[in-house]
Amino acid sequence: MSNDLKESRSEAGKRLLQITQAALIAAMYVALTFVFQPISFGAIQVRIAETLTILPLFTTAAVPGLFVGCLLGNILGGAMLPDILLGSLATLLGAVGTRILHKRFFVLGTIPPILSNTLIIPFILKYAYGLEMSIPFLMLTIFVGEVLSCGVLGSLLALALKKRPQIFKSESREKK
Repeated sequence: MSNDLKESRSEAGKRLLQITQAALIAAMYVALTFVFQPISFGAIQVRIAETLTILPLFTTAAVPGLFVGCLLGNILGGAMLPDILLGSLATLLGAVGTRILHKRFFVLGTIPPILSNTLIIPFILKYAYGLEMSIPFLMLTIFVGEVLSCGVLGSLLALALKKRPQIFKSESREKK
């Protein structure tokens, strides 16, 4: 078999793996959103699915996976259009930020999703849903929920995954 054909198959395999990982991450995000639906939506929320926003530290596939998962979770959860679009964008921005920090100490990876959601979601809640709460109060409630889901649970997930590098072994092989 020629080297070009071997490289082509190798690249196709990597792409398939990335698509599969992204789909699984999206499915986990949607499932966690619905299992914990009572606390996944609203002014005071702890969206447990946001724990997965730490995954871009380990794989690039997590970035589109988280975006699609959040988008589907918001659509299927009955969110309003601004929340579907802007809420999913907040998760995407957080995932991209986490991926950018993937070579740093993993705790820094929790900061982008916490910030993006804290700065975007309160405006959605106030103006799309008409909540009669102040923006600073909504920022505080979203911040606390994000610190719990992304910061605490996300860090615990990152610690567990760091001890098992074989889970995302395809990307660790590429770096060598």
